[in-house]
Amino acid sequence: MKSIKVMIVDDSAVVRKHLAELLTAAGIDVIAAASDPLFAWQKMQGQWPDVVVLDVEMPRMDGITFLRQIMAERPTPVVMCSTLTEAGCETTMQALGAGAVAFVTKPRIGLRDFLEDRSNGLVAAVRAAAGANMRAVSAGLAARSAGSAGLPGRPGPKAAATTPGAGVAGAAAAVGAARRPGSAAAPMAARAQGAMAETTDRVIAVGISTGGVQSIEVVLKALPRTVPGMVIVQHMPEKFTASFAARLNNLCELEVMEARDGDRVINGRVLIAPGGKHMRLKRNGAQYVAEVFDAPLVNHHRPSVDVLFKSVAQCAGRNAIGLIMTGMGDDGARGLRDMHNAGALTAAQDEASSVVFGMPKEAIKLGAADHVLGLADIAAWLQRSSSQRTPA
Repeated sequence: MKSIKVMIVDDSAVVRKHLAELLTAAGIDVIAAASDPLFAWQKMQGQWPDVVVLDVEMPRMDGITFLRQIMAERPTPVVMCSTLTEAGCETTMQALGAGAVAFVTKPRIGLRDFLEDRSNGLVAAVRAAAGANMRAVSAGLAARSAGSAGLPGRPGPKAAATTPGAGVAGAAAAVGAARRPGSAAAPMAARAQGAMAETTDRVIAVGISTGGVQSIEVVLKALPRTVPGMVIVQHMPEKFTASFAARLNNLCELEVMEARDGDRVINGRVLIAPGGKHMRLKRNGAQYVAEVFDAPLVNHHRPSVDVLFKSVAQCAGRNAIGLIMTGMGDDGARGLRDMHNAGALTAAQDEASSVVFGMPKEAIKLGAADHVLGLADIAAWLQRSSSQRTPA
């Protein structure tokens, strides 16, 4: 097997030393390390790495600016290393949106122990990044760039999630406000529920992992406010999913939020499973709600796509639509098969547009996907499937 050549860029000498030792012990070739992007760029001209492990906050040039330079000059898999803080989460979300393939979180306390821990996720992230489809990353960046310019005839994204009337329009916005106790919008929401009763029977469940930040943005930005409620598991640690949801909420027409236990699944709303928690779908009378709970890792993940998909198969059956997208491993493959067997419409992202063709590949091998779709075709398929009634 070809050795993976890695460049480490971090302003901490201690971090560079321990990351290099950790990767070397795993059989990964650390060809160079640099204290900032300008030094790194000079070294990369002599020997270009297969993967760059990149810090965010550094002197002379920040990591995101350097990442954009790499993507513009010679697209290369980048793994971000970010401190687990609210500010760090937001910055890392920007980096993933700018083309980074994966990220590893560095704690503020116990950093040395973390850096010496072989199970801290860095080795797996570097190996996944080394196999990333950079053509798909570049295509995703181009699609995001084109989408940000706006589409003729479509309303623009929300100015702010909390602005009255800016988010999900009409009844969907009213129902969204109604779930919060004491909301003045509750009577309006109650009147709206009757009109929305038929469409809320449908629910869309999505599982995604490595390479998902760009990919899911492309899909959600192309969907109208009338799309059925969506529940999404994106493999991310605690705190990151809140920043992820907030970012998406400001970029698309849909109401996107980190799920809380008991949140309604309604038209125009996207619930993202919180990092460090599992999420499953439950039926509450005629309504779907999200259940967020603590439980052991499933397929090495929490949240797990399989946990979500299996619950959707059980309580939504043929009224569900299942989609598995780019990601490493096989989480979600068996759950999508359960959805397929329960009568749901199912699809998997194709290899050409997947950053990492792991999860979709395993689902396809199990016969779980009715369709195999390119990233550019997924939003249209979701809209068609939402209006299609599956046979009893």
